[in-house]
Amino acid sequence: MNYQLLQEYWWLLISVLGSLLVFMLFVQGGQSMIPQMKEEQREDMIYTIAHRWELTFTVLVTFGGAFFASFPLFYSTSFGGAYWIWMLILFGFVVQAVSFKYRLSDGNILGRKVYDIFLFINGILAPLLLGGAVSTFFFGSDFTVEKTNLTDAAAPVISQWGDWHGLEVLLDWRVVMFGLMVLFLTRVQANLWFLNQVKDENTAEWNRKQLCVNAPVFVVLFLATTAVLLTTGSYETTGLHEFQWVDNKYLNNFIAMPAALISFLLGTLMVLYAVFAALFRKSRKGIWFSGLGTVLVVLSLFWVAGYNDTPYYPSYADMESSLTIYNSSSSEFTLKTMSVVSLAIPFVLAYIAWVWYKLTK
Repeated sequence: MNYQLLQEYWWLLISVLGSLLVFMLFVQGGQSMIPQMKEEQREDMIYTIAHRWELTFTVLVTFGGAFFASFPLFYSTSFGGAYWIWMLILFGFVVQAVSFKYRLSDGNILGRKVYDIFLFINGILAPLLLGGAVSTFFFGSDFTVEKTNLTDAAAPVISQWGDWHGLEVLLDWRVVMFGLMVLFLTRVQANLWFLNQVKDENTAEWNRKQLCVNAPVFVVLFLATTAVLLTTGSYETTGLHEFQWVDNKYLNNFIAMPAALISFLLGTLMVLYAVFAALFRKSRKGIWFSGLGTVLVVLSLFWVAGYNDTPYYPSYADMESSLTIYNSSSSEFTLKTMSVVSLAIPFVLAYIAWVWYKLTK
């Protein structure tokens, strides 16, 4: 396998892990509805997600580790510059772990409601911020990259960001809309999950009512986000660090990559079918259609973000600083070595499936 194929292979792995992470965020979607849950039904629903946050965190750590190993320049640029965004995300997961452990423990001096508030905050912020972070793959960020800074002993910093260190992306309405879309997707997924796991009919009716609100909001946000994405221009690679502007770049990518287009359309139909089946056919198995559909849609988005001569991390401050899978990857030796390590990913997925099965039982 030559160097270019290794780079494309690792972007494929990143795409798979990223799509699984978005699916697993249904845990956060469930947490975001805690204030709306009826007292007599709350514990049954929270119980079904109480240990699955660990699986979400496992996927998040694997995703971050794979990105660090394969595309270290993105890791140093994004995590080093957009500091506050990533710290808020990580802090939210720490608070989530503590809350699930102690909310019903003996000697809990804060009370269950305090920890439920913490879970609610994580349920809102995690999808919103992660969705916003992913949207910068399309809408760009305010950074510049200068590798020669490594020779400057006084300030050996590769990337430079604006004064807000990544928080400025929250002022971009497209980023906010993308984050809200992910948030309501997680809420839809959570309703479908609760329908599948909690057999009480009153709880099922509550989730269907919530689905009647969450699903339309998600569909509107999804359609609006898709329209913005398909009409958004971006850079196209003409050399390792050379780019030109192309109108409707992501629409062109979908047309140029039929597999991405088919994956996107099929995944969208599966999510819509899951909602339809839950509301009109009283089905309790919608989560499996919706989950697979979510994975297919996110896969396609990663593909149009990184393939077809597209910088997956465009810089609107300096076009030549934009990152592609070719100018931000590890060395050929490192990618070859890590490709051997990547053979462990199926075992990670098998572990997640086994734990999921045991928790369901």
